[in-house]
Order: sequence, then C-alpha cells, then structure tokens
Amino acid sequence: MKLLRSCRIATAVALTALLTALSACTITTETPTSADSASVAGESALLTQIKSRGKIIIGSSNDAPFSYIDANTGELSGLDIAILTEINKRLGIPETEMKVIDFSNLLVELNNGNIDMVVDAMYVRDERLQVAAFSDKWYQEGEALVVPKDSPIQSKADLVGKSVGAQPGTAFFETAQAWHDAGQIGDLVSYDNQSNLMTAVNLHKVDAVVTDGIVAGYTLAQDSSLNLRLVTPYTPEAAGQIGSAVRFGDEDFLAEVNAALNDMKEDGTLLKILTDFGLSEDYFVGVEDGKTQNVK
Repeated sequence: MKLLRSCRIATAVALTALLTALSACTITTETPTSADSASVAGESALLTQIKSRGKIIIGSSNDAPFSYIDANTGELSGLDIAILTEINKRLGIPETEMKVIDFSNLLVELNNGNIDMVVDAMYVRDERLQVAAFSDKWYQEGEALVVPKDSPIQSKADLVGKSVGAQPGTAFFETAQAWHDAGQIGDLVSYDNQSNLMTAVNLHKVDAVVTDGIVAGYTLAQDSSLNLRLVTPYTPEAAGQIGSAVRFGDEDFLAEVNAALNDMKEDGTLLKILTDFGLSEDYFVGVEDGKTQNVK
C-alpha cells in the first residue's frame, strides 16, 4: 500500500512538472523575441512596426476632399491621402487603413494608441502642439462662408443677428465663437461633421455656415442638389497651415515623414498634387516656411 501511494505521488509530481514545463513553453512562444521588437537599423521603431503590420493606421473624420472613403469605390481618396500615399511610397509603407473618428477626438484617439497618425487637414496650432507632435506643413488654406443661394447675406457684416453653424474642434468653430462673443453673429450652432453642416444650411436650419474653404468649394462643385453659394469676396480670418500629427515619442518617425515630404516639395511632386486638386501655388508652403517647431 505504501509503495502504491509512493507511485501515485511520484506520478503526480511528474505530471505537475510536465504541465509546468508545457506552460513555460507556451509563455515563451507568445512573448516577442528581441528581434521582433527591435527596429531595423536606420529606421524608427514605429516605421518598422508599421512595415511589419503591412499598413499605417490613420485617423480622419472622413472629410472630403481631404481624407475620406469614396462612396462609389470604397477606396481612400482626397488631397491629404494623395500626399500621404506618396510619403508612404518613399518610406516603403505598403498600405493605409483609415479609422473614422470625430474631428474633435482625433488627437485623443492618437494618444490612446488607436491610430499611428492624424491625417485630416488639421491646422498646426500652438494649443495642438501641446498635445501631439506635428509634421512640417503640407499646405495652407483658410475658411469660407456658405449661405443659401437666395440669402441676402453678402458679407460677414450681414451676419449680425443671424444663426451660424460650425464644426467643433476646427479652427473655423473658434473663429465663429469669437464672432459670437463679439456680437457679430446671432446663435452659434454645432454640427459634428461636414455633411450635417452643409445639410443644415441647405435646409435653412441656420442662416450660414463657416467652414474650410477647400471643402466648401469641393462640396458645392460635387453636389448640384445643394442650393448654396460661397460669400464672395471674402477674406479668411482663420487662414493656417496643415500638417499631420503623431504621438510625442514618435519624433524619429516624424523626421522620416518630414524628409519624404520636403523631398516632395523640392522635386515638384507636392505642387503637382496640389494642382491636380485644382489648387494654385498660393496653397503651397516651401521647405523653410513650412518648418514646424514642436514643443516636446
């Protein structure tokens, strides 16, 4: 009986040791090796990770004509996408995946680690430089006023007492907020995306909207059902320069993006992309004028 008990104990000990050994092998298999986690020589860690994944993951509010999914083809399209595609080509990044995020939450989702980069016509501004690191400027632009075709509004001076729509998180909303605070407009109404913004003014829910000038021109040219017009002449007050954003700590990757971008500026590729989208040289920002001074 003692011998049988001893055998059972020995068997149990052996089985426990075997299970422990198997468990240790499983843990070892699932843990990345140092080669998996190390960056390729001469490359940033993020670029290596993106290449290993086979794609860069960007955030956008699905904002035509900058960075959006074409409803007819299902493909990524837009001015910013065209620029990014050329940068990707020069960096050896095969594909781009876009996550659709409200514009006001793009930098939040970036810092939460859910995307690699924000690519959505985002102005490089002092307050944003406190939240993320920005690339050198891709191009520059400003806002426009959009009203119904039959509106009596002919200038900003005609907005007194009128309701104005804008998209939170954009420079244009802040411009409209300043007008509201100064008593230059009536109610300021928030709309969470460009489509809702244009629909609201088209249905006379607001008297006017203030929005991105490139977006406004593109939208009116593409959608003949919109009974809208641009207020002209008009001098933009929120003119600014556009860049992409990455997390603090990914500045090595940002340097790679900037190198590709500035090569595109110098060899004429960037200007050609702008003109392909119907934009003049006024939208182009040169290498020196486009330098971004990040704070961290």
